[in-house]
Amino acid sequence: MQTHHYPVTDNFPEALLKSRKAAVAKVFRDASAHRLQLIYTRIDRDAQQRPQFTDFRFGIGRGWYCYPASTVKLPTALLALEKLNDLQIPGLDRHAAMFTRALPGINPGVLHDYSAAGKLPTISHYIKKIFLVSDNDAYNRLYEFLGQEPLNRRLWELGYTRTEIRHRVGLPLHMAANMHTNSVYFRAGRQLLYDQPDQRSNLVFASRQDLAGQQHIDHRGRLENSPMDFSYRNRLPLNELHQMMQRLFFPETVTNPFRLRLTEDDYNFLYRCMSQYPGESTDPVYNTGQYHPAYVKFLLFGGRKAARIPDHIRIFNKPGWAYGFLTDTAYVADYANQVEFLLSASLLVNKDGPLGEDQEAFETTGKPFLKALGELIYEEELQRKKRYQPNLDRFRVHQTQIL
Repeated sequence: MQTHHYPVTDNFPEALLKSRKAAVAKVFRDASAHRLQLIYTRIDRDAQQRPQFTDFRFGIGRGWYCYPASTVKLPTALLALEKLNDLQIPGLDRHAAMFTRALPGINPGVLHDYSAAGKLPTISHYIKKIFLVSDNDAYNRLYEFLGQEPLNRRLWELGYTRTEIRHRVGLPLHMAANMHTNSVYFRAGRQLLYDQPDQRSNLVFASRQDLAGQQHIDHRGRLENSPMDFSYRNRLPLNELHQMMQRLFFPETVTNPFRLRLTEDDYNFLYRCMSQYPGESTDPVYNTGQYHPAYVKFLLFGGRKAARIPDHIRIFNKPGWAYGFLTDTAYVADYANQVEFLLSASLLVNKDGPLGEDQEAFETTGKPFLKALGELIYEEELQRKKRYQPNLDRFRVHQTQIL
């Protein structure tokens, strides 16, 4: 399968860089200060519907660190499903009840999930919550199921050699605590399906020096007049995140050593989770006043409560936002106009203020930028002539309920 990759130089369409959209121009004028990185992949089909990819990049390869925040939940969800398949235990699937034992001083246990219809925690339910509302605890439980060392070693085997998923999110834990993950076990009624002891990672990550900002708010809420040190935090470079998305939506283009061991049902489940809106979910059920359709849809719709998303457009994505960094990666499908493309972007929204005091910058700079960027690429794709129109039926899975 042919993939066109340009050299690691900026080759994003010049007309887009010079956009008159104020939200785009504001960030592009100071792209270095915003650590702006973009990857846009055009998709062209041949007569047999085989895809060919053309990548356009901006800011990739400049050595800028961007905190990945919740985007690390994407590879963790993928590898959790793969691990279930690899275990090959009858009855052990994503619907099996998964219980977590407490790890004193690190993370409590889980015996119930009251957001689930059956009140039991499952891999399936955790993954739904990850993509519908970016739930932190759901990710942490999958991180514990995988273990820090197996999780990272598998990512490196898949070719994501610069990715490092070192810690849980939303918990003020030190490095050693995140190397230690809870024991988990699965049951079907009274039958024990699988019992996994707690794990301790022996990984020694290469030394890094990843700093950002001039000031930051520390974990005690105090202002520190120094850059924030991300050297021991998660790292997920945008080009590797984008590649994960491309492989997820076009697994047929991936050679065996780098292909996830997922079933067709796994892929369809992931597509449904990534494209449905919180209000479309019946298990779990969300307050649609807070969790509106665009709640985690930043590209094209800016996460705006007032956004009206057309029925014929679906965005399959995973965003992340924390410590002044905002990232979104998406496969966009327009079923009415036969439009499809991949788009990933990351930026430091709070280029001047303390990292950790970022909410206003997310709303005034980051989300408007991603909205306008998505609109630009979508408008470009609407006008682009293609020899063969894509058949997008495979990605209409949002019309069925997530199971």
